Amino acid sequence: MSARFVTVDRETTMLFPPDLRDWLPEDSMVHFVIDAVEMLDLHDFSINERGGGSPQYPPEMMLSLLIYCYATGRFSSRVIEHATYYDVAVRYICGGNQHPDHDTICSFRLNNRAAFKEAFVKVLLLATQMGHLKKVGGVSIDGTKIKANASKHSAVSYKRAGEMIEQLEMEIEELTRKAEQIDNTPLDDGLTLPDEIKRREDRKESLREARKIIEERYNQLKEQKQSEYESKKKDRENQRKNGKPPRGREPNPPDDVPPSGDQFNFTDNESHIMKAGNGKHFEQAYNAQAVVDTEGSLLILGNYVTNHANDKKELLPASESVSLEIRDVRDICADTGYFSEAAIADVEKEGRGPMVYCSVEKQSHHRQVEDLLQKAEPVPPGDGATIKEQMAFRLRTKDGREKYKKRKETVEPVFGIIKSVLGFRQFHLRGLDNVNLEWNLITLAYNFKKLHKLSNGILPAIS
Repeated sequence: MSARFVTVDRETTMLFPPDLRDWLPEDSMVHFVIDAVEMLDLHDFSINERGGGSPQYPPEMMLSLLIYCYATGRFSSRVIEHATYYDVAVRYICGGNQHPDHDTICSFRLNNRAAFKEAFVKVLLLATQMGHLKKVGGVSIDGTKIKANASKHSAVSYKRAGEMIEQLEMEIEELTRKAEQIDNTPLDDGLTLPDEIKRREDRKESLREARKIIEERYNQLKEQKQSEYESKKKDRENQRKNGKPPRGREPNPPDDVPPSGDQFNFTDNESHIMKAGNGKHFEQAYNAQAVVDTEGSLLILGNYVTNHANDKKELLPASESVSLEIRDVRDICADTGYFSEAAIADVEKEGRGPMVYCSVEKQSHHRQVEDLLQKAEPVPPGDGATIKEQMAFRLRTKDGREKYKKRKETVEPVFGIIKSVLGFRQFHLRGLDNVNLEWNLITLAYNFKKLHKLSNGILPAIS
């Protein structure tokens, strides 16, 4: 008996079905996205109220298009435009035969920052109404490095920029002397002395501007560094007065000039070179922050992007990124990178704010045998204990261990999904404001994808 194959007929004419939904599964996320966006009742879309010019695409359609494409790993406006022709679900979003071009998609994305922020809050309110998100509870905070749309080879350090300026000035002086000589013959490869002088002058001006921007950034931080220095100095003096010798090195006041390693990138000057991955390599990147629900939903409740290379200053802004409409935060989990006595004091507000559970030292993910054994509650620190000592005690208690355990079970899987499932590993836009916009869209798409799974694809009628 010979093998049999399915007949593949490419010649017979085949029409689309009368309704594109006939080609889509009932539980497809596209239905959930369209219906949920219509329920959000957004008001902050940027539209042409006068109605002049060509007809504009409905904002709800464009938002559904972006959310669905981002949730399925398509972030480039050109890739999204391509999908409006060849992806049945995307064609359904666009009404079957509408194809917004990449310029229209990009403009909509850039002109509707307020609408995206509004949508981020309202989809979480929808999750609360559906019973998937508790109004009161805890959150887990973490950050991840995401590549900027710029090469680290386009960056220059403060020290190197100064050295290059000196070198260029010497070359300009030498070329000028040659230009003043009678025999002003062209250089190799058809280059001329005036062009070479101008090229070096332009490069020198760019490097001077880079150093100026680095100096301005440093001056903004210098006042804060001076305040931190004076605070540390005062603490050590108080310790000496109390007969307790201070530990560690004496603090140093901030320098008058920026550190030699401070960087400027000519492609995206707001991105910085940061340790990435396991810390063994560096990337031109941004630090994307996410605040994740620890009460079971794994929804992202707060988000923003910073160009700070570490998380020492992010505890307070991360906690404040969660809207009071969404969550009354009672406790916050964060790893040792966030530990700062000043930041913890600012968040907890002497008992009026949420309680922080922040590791004071790196902890292994591997559970030792002794971790499995029942432990007696630790002895509380005495009066006058530092915030670090109080935090170490808090994390050794049974309640503290249970709460802190949720950190790696919540926020770390979220970054894994965004990077590995959605495939988002690099920003497409440039500049801190624009990458914040892009991160807001990514986390919004993630929340739609997560809410679709939590609800089994069913969006109940909500009054």
